[in-house]
Amino acid sequence: MNVLLWIAVFLGTFIIMEGMAWFTHKYIMHGFLWKLHKDHHKKDHSSWWERNDLFFVFYALVSIGCFLLWRYDDVWIGLPIGLGILAYGITYFTVHDIFIHQRFKIFRNANNRYAKGIRRAHKIHHKHLGKEDGECFGMLFVPFKYFRK
Repeated sequence: MNVLLWIAVFLGTFIIMEGMAWFTHKYIMHGFLWKLHKDHHKKDHSSWWERNDLFFVFYALVSIGCFLLWRYDDVWIGLPIGLGILAYGITYFTVHDIFIHQRFKIFRNANNRYAKGIRRAHKIHHKHLGKEDGECFGMLFVPFKYFRK
């Protein structure tokens, strides 16, 4: 197996996952599964767990499925795809849940230009409490206007 191809599939999967996150967020979370996502915009409970976290579980199951394809059916591409989804999930959790929403109280003092830009974009997204009129559905790649001072 070609190592460069393996790395390309892994990196491609990671990048495609940002598009999948945007699509899922805009058309599914703010669409027919709003019932699962709305507690993320307007907390209506006292639990640390949100119904919105089920989306994270879904992508974890997809990643596990890819690992199982690789392990049991010897489909080589399952491993780099599964790892790409896992890496994106870890990155998403770190940026969204830890850095932006402070579900764990770390990374509070990150103030570089990129950090400020993604925080601004996410704040704009959360100013809308309903499922309509949303903007900024991406996580890692947001419009350049949020990086301006």
